[in-house]
Amino acid sequence: MGVTLDHVGVAAHDLDALAATYQGLGFTLTPLARHAGRLRPDGPVVPFGTGNRCAMLGTPAKPQGYLELIARIDPNAPANSLDRFLQRYEGIHIVAFGIDDAEAELARLRREGFDLPGVAYLERPVDQTDAAKGIAKFARLPLPNEASPEGRMQLMRHLTPELIWRDAWLEHANRAVQLAGLAICVADVAEAAGRFARLTGVAAWPSVGMAHFELADARLTLAAPAALEALLPGVAPPTLPFIAGVTIATADEGAAIRAIAGGTGRNVGHGFLVPPGAAGGTALLFR
Repeated sequence: MGVTLDHVGVAAHDLDALAATYQGLGFTLTPLARHAGRLRPDGPVVPFGTGNRCAMLGTPAKPQGYLELIARIDPNAPANSLDRFLQRYEGIHIVAFGIDDAEAELARLRREGFDLPGVAYLERPVDQTDAAKGIAKFARLPLPNEASPEGRMQLMRHLTPELIWRDAWLEHANRAVQLAGLAICVADVAEAAGRFARLTGVAAWPSVGMAHFELADARLTLAAPAALEALLPGVAPPTLPFIAGVTIATADEGAAIRAIAGGTGRNVGHGFLVPPGAAGGTALLFR
């Protein structure tokens, strides 16, 4: 399997409000979970100041990505750059590409010139209120800040996928089934395309004002500001770079989300678009 689009992290100041927004758009969310991890590869596991709720997509047998809703829930614990991200805008600041072998990818990224100290491990309870549901664990390769101006770009391997892709969390009123695409608006498409090719190991193919990456299960598109309109009509970047939005495949050609969000979204040529102002700062394109 090649690299996948594992998940995106939608960051906000208020997790409860963000969760209510996504539930109102027809997503079923996982319970609150607080992150923990090592501040350095050889350090102890410590609690972080961030927590999340997620909209898991696909099936237990075939995970298809997810949306992570994330915010600071403890002002006195490390937030892993979240505060800095939110000074720019509320919306997507985290992108994780799925991999099979963290150690092999670490070696490849070092050959590509990325300065990574090692595999970073992250964990969180599946449910903050129910320890019996277990601890979800992840092996991560986050790029250094200077190598990822778009946000927290990382490769990730799930160590316990069976704990979070549970049947109870995979049925969504909006019939969402797959995280199928990601659009990032950048000032210099060629420069960004070179970095993302090195990160993912996938070659880009160009179109006017854009560069596209065909991942194993999704398409990543980098777009110049003038080209973003063709991808996400009416969406304007508040700053650059800007992780503008995602494409979400549905099981019913978008019928349910049109009924749920007909007053806030609109039909566009290639789907039904919920604008950033109605989705926590990120555009959601349902197809």
